[in-house]
Amino acid sequence: MQSKGINKASVIRFLREYTIYVALAVVILFFAITLRGKGFFTPGNALNIIRQTSALAIMGVGLTFVICTGGIDLSIGSIVGLSSLLTALAMRQGANVFLAFLVGIATGALVGAVNGFLYSKLKMPSFISTLAMSGIIYGIALLPTESSPVPIANDLFNEIFGSGDIGPIPILMIWMITAVILGHIMLRHMKYGRQVLAVGGNEISAKYSGINTAKIKFQVMLVCGTMAGLAGCLYAGRMHTGRCTFGEGAETQVIAGVVLGGTIMNGGKGSIIGTLVGSILIGMISNGLVIMGLNVAQQEIVQGIIIILAIAFGSAQEREA
Repeated sequence: MQSKGINKASVIRFLREYTIYVALAVVILFFAITLRGKGFFTPGNALNIIRQTSALAIMGVGLTFVICTGGIDLSIGSIVGLSSLLTALAMRQGANVFLAFLVGIATGALVGAVNGFLYSKLKMPSFISTLAMSGIIYGIALLPTESSPVPIANDLFNEIFGSGDIGPIPILMIWMITAVILGHIMLRHMKYGRQVLAVGGNEISAKYSGINTAKIKFQVMLVCGTMAGLAGCLYAGRMHTGRCTFGEGAETQVIAGVVLGGTIMNGGKGSIIGTLVGSILIGMISNGLVIMGLNVAQQEIVQGIIIILAIAFGSAQEREA
């Protein structure tokens, strides 16, 4: 009987730690069978998946910190659109590459700071406050151009932040790996990361242990907004244009990647590496569905089902914990 208990515990532990990798293997096997000879397993398509996934993974890094505290940020898609648009407008007004990049980053950081104030100081539920902020940001982004795109003709900007390559490696992959490494170090190997997890695990205990929980909540929103601002610059560089609709609906894919990667929605547990793998998995599924010939509506249905299953599995893990 004891042996059976140990085996059950081992299985649960294995599922908690390696579910995302098992899911990745299953998806690869599924597409290997269904998309044989259709170009899915080619180096060119693999690089295409990376390009499509990079900005989502970077947003996921920021969102992982927020969810680890038990919060959520539903404004990241709108931040991406506004950041890309203001970056493009700055370029059109004669700003150099570095200044335009700072405009995009500062846009995300400013919105993140507002979200952090509402979350930490006013103690508003992050679901409500960031949902409202999403609408406000989108409305602001509509004002200058009324959803018209703003082209970016600066080749250097487009190379550095989107379409460039370093040898065979897309520049977007470099940005993604850099964000993941920094996020992983912050969450796993720094005092700050331990405090973030402590706030999500038990905020009252964290407060009594001397952690400034309000400060941590403000900071995670600031980090998340900044990462979304960076993603906006990368969207602009990749598409050679800024547009308020960039990032529209991206929240769904980002949340799916974070949750599939093992971050618990109620907070207290998260993995940046898991978020990276989860984001790649979502990107791979989206890419495979396109090759299979599914339309946008069908893709949205599949992705919605994936999110429901991921959250349901995460809840099951919490109950078993």
